[in-house]
Amino acid sequence: MKIEAVDVLSCDAGWRNYNFLKLTTDTGIVGWSEFDEAYGPPGLSTVIRQYIPQVIGQSVLDHEAIYGRLASTMRPAPYGMTTEVLGALENAMLDAKAKALGVPCYQLLGGKHRDTVPIYWSHCATWRINHPTLYKPAIKDLDDVKKAGEDARAAGHSAVKTNLFIHGDGPVRQWMAGFGVPYQPALNIEPKLIRSVRSHLEALRDGIGPDIQLMIDLNFNARTEGYVQLVRALQDFDFLWVELDLYNPEALAYIRQQSRSPIASLETLFGVRQFLPYFQQQAIDVAIVDAVWNGAWQSMKIANTADAFDVNIAPHNFYSHLATMMNVHFAAAAPNLRIMENDVDRLAWDDEIFDYPPVIRNGAIDVPDRPGWGIEPNEEALKAHPAKERKGYLGL
Repeated sequence: MKIEAVDVLSCDAGWRNYNFLKLTTDTGIVGWSEFDEAYGPPGLSTVIRQYIPQVIGQSVLDHEAIYGRLASTMRPAPYGMTTEVLGALENAMLDAKAKALGVPCYQLLGGKHRDTVPIYWSHCATWRINHPTLYKPAIKDLDDVKKAGEDARAAGHSAVKTNLFIHGDGPVRQWMAGFGVPYQPALNIEPKLIRSVRSHLEALRDGIGPDIQLMIDLNFNARTEGYVQLVRALQDFDFLWVELDLYNPEALAYIRQQSRSPIASLETLFGVRQFLPYFQQQAIDVAIVDAVWNGAWQSMKIANTADAFDVNIAPHNFYSHLATMMNVHFAAAAPNLRIMENDVDRLAWDDEIFDYPPVIRNGAIDVPDRPGWGIEPNEEALKAHPAKERKGYLGL
């Protein structure tokens, strides 16, 4: 079963585009995967197209060998876009291979440990603040933040995660200095920000009640000193975890030592080699793994390495339903799963562009037994929502 064609398809996703890779074999079987151009530099579609000629005529059954051969040509620049190319191709080959064998993708990853995958409501309040016309009801104040928490409780979720926000100084807005919004390269944490974040968290906690766990994502928005300030200032919140990003294993280990709450991180890393120093430094409690970027097969290697260091993993997932189901198969097969990220606030057309949207019950997603990922994009529906040119970063 050889690769006959590889195509890139995109559609409008409100503040970004969804991007898909369609891999067609000489037997007519089609493998699908998702990749992303919003969370990082644009241009991945162009890079993927550069590598397509190298995989035409190759057998999808040999996905690890194809990965190895392509990776050897990328050795001078092994991370970033080149690895994301490999991830997109690997995931599409896994889908095609599983369909040819008539099995779900989790069988290729070793079999499932669970029939449902527990999820947390990611970007709770965040999307309703940042994109009020797309995710409703819109949030204008702290009372609306509380209402978002009430919605999560009513939906039966066990945990919610939110971000850093400024309240009481004009329209509520997300603090994203680590992404240049605002551009403050020193990334200092001021008392005003801490007070505002506490108010935001208190409102959300009031909404979710005592039985749902709270999480906060600090992203890249501070340096070591600032992260320590934040974890100390927020230590009275009983977080499931505090999430943050830092490319310094020793500094992250130090922050973990200062925190009363578990620390989750590493969602922007590639491959076992990049994860390993953080495991060796005991820098994190939960390793966040992006199976869209890395590929599900390679992500299992990361999960197994984490398991050897007694660390649980959590899939990084804030893309479309296809990526969600790719992560569900990864999460089902990983023995050391903590919980999976999922955006519950969705676009009005999210369900219509796929044949089998995820089934969520009581804060968990059912693991499907259909062959492959168990989901495919509807190409006609994609055409009904044509991709748009994006000029801003993350829609802001």
